[in-house]
Amino acid sequence: MLDRAANAALQPLLGAGARALARAGIGADAVTVVGFAIGLGAAASIAWQAYVLGLALMLASRLADGLDGPLARLTAATDRGAYLDITLDFLFYASIPLAFAFADPAANALPAAVLLAAFIGTGSSFLAFAVFAERRGMATNAYAGKGLYYLGGLTEATETLACFALMCLWPQHFAGWAYGFAALCALTIATRIVGGARLLSKPR
Repeated sequence: MLDRAANAALQPLLGAGARALARAGIGADAVTVVGFAIGLGAAASIAWQAYVLGLALMLASRLADGLDGPLARLTAATDRGAYLDITLDFLFYASIPLAFAFADPAANALPAAVLLAAFIGTGSSFLAFAVFAERRGMATNAYAGKGLYYLGGLTEATETLACFALMCLWPQHFAGWAYGFAALCALTIATRIVGGARLLSKPR
């Protein structure tokens, strides 16, 4: 829901960073992979209950995720890069609830499992629609620069990152954050299924 506004607000900063990386000869795929590695470092820190460090690494990881797209468009955007970006993003997002489950299995395992199940729903509804949108040659200007049809929702990357930040700042309330965000994800799943089905019901 907030991704469009966040992307617009950060575009000047990310554009400047991407231009600096391009001048240094750094490729977009390298930024994607390094960002993912930093994200795994965030998950490892959280698993060891170093929550503030985990949050700092998480923010650095998402900065890299914001830079790889503008950098790719400055150099050479490829299907491989878009594929790596979306795949590693989903793996990163799954790693954070899992890390909280490792940090305190007795308190966090069940809410983490519920949240991961919700992530499967949001991810599958998003990616499945993108496949059929590609088949139909559908396009949207709502999320410019994306490598695939981006079907929005109530819980997008910005909201997810905000929830993860709350979890790191108040880890004792992880269960509440997880259940609450899973409920919001359920609304996203419902609206994507209904909206996607309506769009795909139109004649080609």
